[in-house]
Amino acid sequence: MISRRQTLGFAAALAAGPALALTEKPIIVNALGGLSNPNLQIGRPPGPAADTAVIDFDARALSDAKASGLTAVNITLGYVAGPHEPYAYTLKTLDVWDKVIADNSGDLVLVRKAGDIAKAGADRKIGVIYGFQNAVQIGERFERIDEFAARGVRIVQLTYNLPTILGDGSMAPENRGLTPLGREVVAGLNRARLMVDLSHSGERTCLDAIAASKAPVSVNHTGCRALTDLPRNKTDAELRGVAEKGGFVGIYFMPFLNPTSQASAADVVAHIEHALKVCGEDHVGIGTDGSVATIDDMEAYKAALAQEHEERKAAGIAARGERADTQPFVMDLRGPDQFRKLAGLLAARGHSQRVIDKVMGRNFISYAERVWG
Repeated sequence: MISRRQTLGFAAALAAGPALALTEKPIIVNALGGLSNPNLQIGRPPGPAADTAVIDFDARALSDAKASGLTAVNITLGYVAGPHEPYAYTLKTLDVWDKVIADNSGDLVLVRKAGDIAKAGADRKIGVIYGFQNAVQIGERFERIDEFAARGVRIVQLTYNLPTILGDGSMAPENRGLTPLGREVVAGLNRARLMVDLSHSGERTCLDAIAASKAPVSVNHTGCRALTDLPRNKTDAELRGVAEKGGFVGIYFMPFLNPTSQASAADVVAHIEHALKVCGEDHVGIGTDGSVATIDDMEAYKAALAQEHEERKAAGIAARGERADTQPFVMDLRGPDQFRKLAGLLAARGHSQRVIDKVMGRNFISYAERVWG
């Protein structure tokens, strides 16, 4: 773990301003994030909204994302949890995001192949990767896998926090493994050359899916349980299994990185370094689980988050480590400078340019090449 002296060094590095320890034209891929303006959540009436995933996209979200240097981001579409009918709601979100990209074609491009990410960077656009954070919208209708693939979906997370017909999420106390239906869905995703994302899965479901998949798999947004023993973080066995399969692990900027649920930039670096030790330098990246837009009124935003937490807790989908006073970001590693700051912190820790470039995006592209082609 990082010592108090090293933590103070991080604080000094952050205070000195952003340091981009990357190549001249860095590739930055957020394996799970957002293109949203969080300020739009403030004052919104409580309760689910049919187009929540889209409502928060605006010119501010786009301009801050471009200012961050982001090359590509996996955004969450489709059903995750709640009262909506999973399949119909998923189609609706795909329709709306297709329109968002079409209306902003000068700045956004849909990613279908690994090469589309580098091309997006060369064209000064942001590559949008369509991803799911649940797979219940597939159910027993395996033809939907091909339907979603044709619509541009490239990442399918098997479960969210709760148990499903496919396997257990991280908050399911039974910790069942992958179900027979879950194995069939994994096989279908392999055939369609879609990424199998094991974020949010229970440990046995994760290990079973690693073994069942014929293609490399990923955990696009997680932390390391060896450092912080919370269910949303992955054990060394899970991390090692993903790497040995040729897969990818993305470290998030979330409260689960610290036992106090108040994570810092130093915690992000510590979890990246642990993942590098377990997985090797070719299999680790970032999946922040957040957007990059600046929050204008932090106190008002915290109040909105507290309301959202109560809704998540009432629905039974809140993970251990989530509280009304936690935020889904790292306070000293947020806003459009977050990627430059992280690169600078990794450089200050003595990581080579090669490793930094891999972590910031190139490892995800290599993984995408192995799965998507």
